[in-house]
Amino acid sequence: MFVDTSFLVALLDEDDPMFADALCLWQRAQAVRPSVVTSDYVVLEACAVLQRRMGVPAMRRLVRQILDPVEVQWVTSADHERALEALLVADRRNLSLVDCVSFEVMRRLDVRACLAFDRHFAEQGFAAWT
Repeated sequence: MFVDTSFLVALLDEDDPMFADALCLWQRAQAVRPSVVTSDYVVLEACAVLQRRMGVPAMRRLVRQILDPVEVQWVTSADHERALEALLVADRRNLSLVDCVSFEVMRRLDVRACLAFDRHFAEQGFAAWT
């Protein structure tokens, strides 16, 4: 299962509208212990958002606690190039490079499920874990 920035931020930000859902899903995932993966781009983006919204303590919690059981996949140059091309072809303002990279990493790893509150994952055919 792939974990996205939208989920990680919601999990740590009690003011996020999806906080309760994220917490419930994370607790279920901890009980079931599925293999969870993310990318270094997602870690970078989540750290930046959390640091800006809540400060370094939230970012520290992400890095030292939440990501502990998560395998971080490093984005390859091929992932990055395919994602950049897909983003340029899509020509959509609200679609991010990090999302497009996530889709490429998920395809490379043959991961179909995700912990994400971003509709773009469903648009790409990935199933949100519930």
